[in-house]
Amino acid sequence: MKDVSLLVNNGVNVDGSLELFGDMEMYNETLEDFLKSVEKKLADIKRYKEAADMPNYAILVHSLKSDSKYLGFTKLAELSYNHELKSKENDISYVYNNYDELLKEANRIVNLVKEYMGLPVVKEDESTEPSVKDKTILVVDDSNIIRNFIKKIFNNHYEVIVANDGKEAIDAIELNPNVNIVAMLLDLNMPNVNGFEVLEYFDKYSLFSRIPVSIITGDDYRETVEKIFAYPVVDILNKPFNERDIKQIVEKTVNRKN
Repeated sequence: MKDVSLLVNNGVNVDGSLELFGDMEMYNETLEDFLKSVEKKLADIKRYKEAADMPNYAILVHSLKSDSKYLGFTKLAELSYNHELKSKENDISYVYNNYDELLKEANRIVNLVKEYMGLPVVKEDESTEPSVKDKTILVVDDSNIIRNFIKKIFNNHYEVIVANDGKEAIDAIELNPNVNIVAMLLDLNMPNVNGFEVLEYFDKYSLFSRIPVSIITGDDYRETVEKIFAYPVVDILNKPFNERDIKQIVEKTVNRKN
């Protein structure tokens, strides 16, 4: 026997939904349909977010909003609606900064419905990616937007050190000799000490074998690329990039050390 109070006590507007569905039998059948489709929908939302594909992201969060509204998931409907509006405005910053809140509420609802239906519930700590906080990524870029963007992506999985220019990067390395830096993402055009000067420093002190380096740059001229690969860097990521791009190059860079 399903206990509807479990839903009501956790913020689900069941009475409002019954105005649409008419009775609990139809409502419960619709909840089953919701569970069959929601995990793929959430996976697609994540995929479009990582690719910065805001048009398709907007379509999916609109669908999530509609499902949530019909089923009485008031908070999830509201969050989805906000993401729909912002993604239609191509406000990528809002989407990235508020995505975790949307996902957390969506997972809460999924687990709540599973519990109501008598299905196994995945605990939050079982569904999260493993943390590797004993490993550090060094991000060197004079753009605060890029530094914060990359830090937000990896902060739950790595320690992330940021540097505004090459001098700060060198200082961070020299002052933290025991820190396990598994990757450095290095911009080229920076004030004070630029990226090529950092590469020279790495070459002089034979640091490439200890700290793998990939370049992030808006300069894709052939001469620049040839100059970069005169050093044993892992790869180059051209700006602008999205979350999927940065995850791929970080994985590739980290794996070089492994």
